[in-house]
Amino acid sequence: MIAIRAAAPADAAPIAAIYAPHVLSGTVSFETEAPDMPQMRQRMAASDGLYPWLVAASGAGEDAAVVGYAYAARFRERAAYRFVVETSIYLASSVQRQGVGRLLYGTLIATLRAQSFTQAIGAIALPNDRSVALHEAAGFRRAGTYREVGYKQGQWVDVGFWQCELNESMVPPAEPRRFADVGMVRA
Repeated sequence: MIAIRAAAPADAAPIAAIYAPHVLSGTVSFETEAPDMPQMRQRMAASDGLYPWLVAASGAGEDAAVVGYAYAARFRERAAYRFVVETSIYLASSVQRQGVGRLLYGTLIATLRAQSFTQAIGAIALPNDRSVALHEAAGFRRAGTYREVGYKQGQWVDVGFWQCELNESMVPPAEPRRFADVGMVRA
């Protein structure tokens, strides 16, 4: 049984453990050193109650193990971008291709919609057919590609951008609501 819930500070260790292989053994992440638990906890806290961090947990009660996570972050620094988020998702290898990503990402997208964000951007190191399929299943559409912008594992890597319309871009736009106020919305 998979349960989706808001991430808690205690989830920083399993989140860091899920992320580490993606950093250390491939080009999915452009980081070269895996963040440890305190660094991951700091990243989670930096969302300051505005941006959601969600986890997928397998099992029941206190024995449930975190097997994936998804989060939203500021897209860009300038104030005009405040209605847009960048999203990320990472899964443990044991649950890939089992529907966990769709469940987790669906909940993240539903939550972002309830918060009144207008667009979500997913950046994908290419090639990555699984991530492309997951993003497109969640409603993202290809928006463009930056060619050879990351150098990792002895190769240049392209980054593709996928965009998901969350809410209509009204004039004037509604200010995004804090995740701390809205809470998690089930897909």
